[in-house]
Amino acid sequence: MEIKLIVVGKTKRTELSKLIDEYIKRINFYCRFKIIEINSAKSKKISEEEIKKVEGDNILKNLNKNDILILLDERGKSYGSRKFSEFISSKTQTNKNLIFVIGGAFGFSNSIYEKSNDLVSLSSMTFSHQIIRLFFTEQLYRAFTIINNHPYHND
Repeated sequence: MEIKLIVVGKTKRTELSKLIDEYIKRINFYCRFKIIEINSAKSKKISEEEIKKVEGDNILKNLNKNDILILLDERGKSYGSRKFSEFISSKTQTNKNLIFVIGGAFGFSNSIYEKSNDLVSLSSMTFSHQIIRLFFTEQLYRAFTIINNHPYHND
């Protein structure tokens, strides 16, 4: 079982990259985890729908047939940290790879929504894609510490 976070674009801020890398290292103590960056298709020459389609196709290229696809989407279900850890625990019991995706600036194509197994919202607020990577990796690490009774999380 492996967990991947597919993201559109790159993290340009060195300080964010260092923090994200620290959480990746911590998560890998509990399971194999990696971030896959795909290129943004953002261009003034093509429409938002075409951008979402190109990015969606690039996301799909990174999926296997049995992967569980979970989109980080503002319309998804919101969890507190304990409930999110239960969600992660239940999904890891399947022994299938968990693939979380942060979409591009315009969101996801319909083909990605159709393939998804779940939608998870980290907040109803809008954050930059770079910040969401940090928030997600910290919450995933927190979920594993809760699952494993590590004293990182306080209620």
